[in-house]
Order: sequence, then C-alpha cells, then structure tokens
Amino acid sequence: MTKHFLKLNFISPVLFSVVIFVNGFSQISTKIKLNQVGFQTSSLKEAVIADAQGDLFYIIDAITLDTAFTGSLTAPKLWSYSNENVRIANFSPLTKEGSYFVQIPSAGKSYTFNISKNPFLEPGKASLKGFYYQRASTALLVPHAYVWFRQAGHPDTSVIVHASAASVNFPENSRISSPKGWYDAGDYNKYIVNSGISTFTLLSAYETFPEFYDTLNLNLPESNNQLPDILDEILWNIEWMLTMQDPFDGGVYHKLTNPNFDGYIMPHLATAPRYVVQKSTAATLNFAAVMAQASRIFAKFESLLPGFSAQLLNASKKAWLWAKNNPDTYYNQNLINMLTEPDINTGEYGDSNVNDEFNWAAIELYITTKADSFLLARLSQLPSQLNVPSWQSVNTLGFISLSLNRNNLTPLVDTSSVKNKIITLANLLVNSRGNSAYNVVMGQSVNDFVWGSNAVAANQGVILLNAYLLTNDVKYFNAALSNGDYLLGRNGTGYSFLTGYGSKRAMKPHHRVSQADGLTEPVPGLLIGGPNPGQQDNCAGYPSNLPALSYLDDVCSYASNEIAINWNAPAVYLFLGIEATTKSILSIEEETSITPYDFRLYQNYPNPFNPDTNILWEQTSKGLVSLKVFDLFGNEITTLINEEMDNGVHSRKFNSDDTHPNLASGIYFYRLSINNQSATKKMILLK
Repeated sequence: MTKHFLKLNFISPVLFSVVIFVNGFSQISTKIKLNQVGFQTSSLKEAVIADAQGDLFYIIDAITLDTAFTGSLTAPKLWSYSNENVRIANFSPLTKEGSYFVQIPSAGKSYTFNISKNPFLEPGKASLKGFYYQRASTALLVPHAYVWFRQAGHPDTSVIVHASAASVNFPENSRISSPKGWYDAGDYNKYIVNSGISTFTLLSAYETFPEFYDTLNLNLPESNNQLPDILDEILWNIEWMLTMQDPFDGGVYHKLTNPNFDGYIMPHLATAPRYVVQKSTAATLNFAAVMAQASRIFAKFESLLPGFSAQLLNASKKAWLWAKNNPDTYYNQNLINMLTEPDINTGEYGDSNVNDEFNWAAIELYITTKADSFLLARLSQLPSQLNVPSWQSVNTLGFISLSLNRNNLTPLVDTSSVKNKIITLANLLVNSRGNSAYNVVMGQSVNDFVWGSNAVAANQGVILLNAYLLTNDVKYFNAALSNGDYLLGRNGTGYSFLTGYGSKRAMKPHHRVSQADGLTEPVPGLLIGGPNPGQQDNCAGYPSNLPALSYLDDVCSYASNEIAINWNAPAVYLFLGIEATTKSILSIEEETSITPYDFRLYQNYPNPFNPDTNILWEQTSKGLVSLKVFDLFGNEITTLINEEMDNGVHSRKFNSDDTHPNLASGIYFYRLSINNQSATKKMILLK
C-alpha cells in the first residue's frame, strides 16, 4: 500500500522550545480545529487552521514540550459553509505514541490529542454504551452506569391502546405490556420507525465485524453471559419491538408515547399515561426488515436462545403480509388528532413514501430465507443509484445487507451491480472530500447540514467503510476517517460532538436525563445533532446562521443539540468500524478492572478530564485503602487516600489544579490498593 504525504522538514526541538517561551504562544486557539481525542499511529493525521499567517506548523510533545514534528501548511482555501479561509496541517509521518498539540506561531496552540494504536476504541465503546444509558424499564446501577446510575422508569407493562390503534382484539383503552426498548432521543418515548434504522445499523456493525464484537466488553449487566455485548444491547430493544406487533394480524404500532413530551425530570418521575398509537405501514415494514435481519444473526446463538431466531423470522413474515395488505396506512398525526382523543403531540416520524421500506424489508427477508419470492416483485422498484441513508430513506440499508451477504445469495441478485452501486456512492463522497477546504466528506452539499447533520457525517462513514471492505482502496478508509475526525472536533464549530470526549465538547445536550440528574457532566457517549441552519427551536444565542456554524450548546437547542439513537448507531459503526478495519486492537495494558477478591475499580469520569476527575470503586470488604496518582514515568503525583475504609461504593476526586497547578496535559495513572491487592488504570489530562 503506497501512501503519499506532503514534504515536511524538521527543526531543532531545543530551538523551538525557546521560541514557545520567548513569544508566549501558549493560548488555546479556536482557529485550530482537529480531532481532540486522537489519531491512529499509522493513519492519516490532519488539522485545520483558519486564517493562519505564515507557512509553518509544529507538533509539540505535551509531556516534554519538545518539538516532535514540523511541516508546511497547505495553501489557503475558502470553506463557504463557515466563510473561513483554512489551511491543512498534515502530520501523518508522526507515528510515535504520545500526547501532543499543534502549535501555530501566528495563532497559538490546539487542544491536546493523543497518537495511539486505537484512538477510536473508547469513543466507539462509549457510543455503543450510550444505548445502555437510553434503556427504558430498568434501573441503571453503579457497577454499570457509574455516576450516571438512576432509578427505573417507564415499566410500560400496562400501556393504553389509543383510539387510533383500536381493534377487535384490542379495543380503545384496553392495555398491553410493552416494556424495555430505548428512549428514542432527548425524550422518553419509543418509536418503531426510528428503532428500525438504529437497530439495523448496530446489527449491521456486528454482521460486518463479528470477530471484533464477539470479544468487545461494555460492562453491561449481561456481560458475563455468552452473547456478545452488542447483541445483548440490541436484544433489549428487539424484545420491546416484538411487543409492538399485534399478535392477531401482524401489524405494528407506530410508537409508544405520552400524549405530550415530559419536562426535564428523571424517568422514574415521569408517570404520565402511555399509549400505543396507530399501526402504520412504515413501522410495520421497518419491523419486518429488522426482524428478518436479526433472525439470521441470532441464528448463530441458537443454543443460547433456542427458538428465538425462528420467532423473529415468523414475526417478520407476519408483518410483511400485513404491510402488503395495508400498503398505504400512513401515520398522520394531525389527522389522528382531528379524529381521536387524547391528542398526541410527540415525534411523528411520518413517512408517506414507503417504497424504500418495501424494498428494504423484501431484501432482508430474501437474504434470510433464500426465497426469491420475497424479492421478485420488488426488482423493478429497486433504485438505480443509492444515497446516504436516513430514517425516512432506507433503500441503501438493503444494499448494505446484500453486499455483506453477497457470497450467499441466489442467482436472482447481480452481486456486481450491488457492489458497483455502493462504490459509486462512495466515489461521490470521496470527491466531496477532495473539494472540501476542511478535507472532510461532510459538506457534500449544503443539504448535509440538516437536523441531525452529524448523523449524515456518520452514515457517510458507514458507506465509505463498506466501500473500503469491497475494494481495499485506502482512499475510502481515509475519507471515512476524515468524518470521524469531523465528529470529534475537526469541524467549523471546533466542538467534539460526542458527550464525554474532547476538551471542547458538548456539555448541555437536549437530553432529559442529562439535565435532570444534577450532574455537570452529561451522560457520556451520546452523539448530539450538530450544525443545523434551520434553527427550528428558535433559541436565542446561535453564533451564526452559516451552515457549518449554526450550532448552540444549550439544552434549549433541540434542533442542533439533541441526541437520538439513529445518530448514535452510525457513530458506533464508524468509530468501531475504523478500529475493526485496521485490525490493530491492543490487549489492554492496564490491570483488569475486576480484581479477584476485595474490590472492583471502575473507569474514572470524565476521562479525558480538565482539571478534575472522579475515581470510583466498590469494596466488598473493609480494608486499608491506598489511592495514588502517578505520571507516565512512574513518579508519584499525589496520595488521595491512605486509610481504612468500610465496604461499599466510594469515590474520590483528583483535582490536578489543587495538587499540581502546572501539571501538563498527558497520560497519568491511578493505582488503588486494598488489602494488598492492586489495580491500575490510565487517565488523560487535557488542558
């Protein structure tokens, strides 16, 4: 594999250290936009600098302050979406692991970032665990949720059948049981249509990289069973989706919801009546597609879940028949509210064009059953070209599944055509990156900057990773990587859009739990919506109307700062797909978080942190506790605890400003010892 880089020159690290201190280039610059989490040792590394003067940039070791790399900026180029003249700093030849920042003499320095073999692993795992934090009908306990533990809410075991959903077997105001599932977004309702693409994307991630996910541990309540954690999490939502199907006719209710959105209260305090509302063709076809896809994936685990795969396929077939008999039962909330009571005023997910849903469901049933009959009637309806998928446009999902299963299809399908359609779409995305001043795919057109624009970027990455797997052409991987960088800071706003990750990160998402739990740090691992010039929330304070800058980190801004499961799912696919594709997962260097006898040490939060972080552990017996912090070279920074403590859950805060106000950004370790047993974990300080 040949890689081409800009010609770059090195200068004396000692000389540059002098330059830094003499000229005082020490302020964080908002003009430098880059992935604030990190870069792979062997992959493309780029930062964007707006309005830079001069031609040189420097990469500084955040620990030693030595110059690790120097190079030349590219020529200025206008990014019309932000009205910035920007230049690219390419430091791909720097492969040494460590913590660094970019220094621009005319501007200042960037936030600190890491170079490591697996920089997307933790953001990816956090994005996947974000679904756990969205679970309904269960308490989240300290061992798994850490400081974001909460009481159970919305048992949904006695849900009212709305007048719009009434049938002979389930008349108006009768009750059904419909527990589990994921809260859809910042609200507490559950929607089948959006669950469709979200669950598909996670299932597809597993179907693409099964060996990777088979061993990925998320510290879920189910982590000790024999099912991969990603499937454990998916199962929580699939079991809910199954309850949304009418067992008598196969139709699927559109959503489970309150009549109105809850206020900013915790789930257990949200006790308004809940309804299942009208069966719809869109919901039923989303259900049919996902159940057929899940059936073939869970078939691998028949011994663990006997009969479950067959149950899923049977549910899919029943839904398919209902949709064929009810091809135009669209969900129109305004019409429902004119005809029935109570009024329903939550998310609509209305879709009056279900041709793509029919295609997708037919494809998934065809792949799973190998029966040509499911697909024959749809062949003339399949698209000639694909687009980046979204919840209301799902044709491409079926083609991703066809591509992944191309070696196990009947002669009915031209697999070369399937492959070419995905590659054609990927080429359009690669060309977009080539024309972008930010050198990212995101921004193929101004239409990328819509409600949930970050999901556009993540789904573009899904397409590009699939193209890379089909061709082994690194241009597709680099293009996908650019959008991963975009989501973590290389964008017009300079924000990392994943809660809990990056120095300048979203802190006030439109997310009820994060606003009601009393914690400063929001629930981690949630991808927020991103720049949206539509500004449908009419909030005051948007910094700009420009497409790439129309973002407001405020709870008011549901149009740019909400979270949603269909945004998180492609982020999981992208971040962990990058890791799985490079096949460079390291064995964990730290000691296990589960020690043999007397305690369990959890990850500190937040991590990375600035300036303080909390260290959480659980003792199973009374004992002498020692908690110390060390630097990368083994030097002790401070002792936080050296005393006897009772059993139970404990935490201690490490404030770097209190102990060492001049402590530099970088990697540190904390070691917890109880009764002569020890565990050590890494933490990252970013200033």
